Amino acid sequence: MRWLWTILILMLLGLQYRLWFGEPNLPDVWQVKEDIAEQKRINQELLERNRRLEAEVQDLKRGLSALEERARSEMGMIGEGETFFQVVPQASKADE
Repeated sequence: MRWLWTILILMLLGLQYRLWFGEPNLPDVWQVKEDIAEQKRINQELLERNRRLEAEVQDLKRGLSALEERARSEMGMIGEGETFFQVVPQASKADE
């Protein structure tokens, strides 16, 4: 009976060694789980970005209003027949 317990304890120690230090080991599994969670988060952010870009593309395809808005805000363009007014702040005495 004593030999049986010795063999069982040795087997348990051997399995624990493989679990913690073997290939693949428990810390590696934990790291992979963390990597998967991080990648899922990144994928979710990219999916949301893709949805926004798809909506913008559809808006640009449907009408000129989005295109006009983009030209005005990003390129500083004005429409035909419009007048551009630039407001310059008044210089203070310290600036003179």
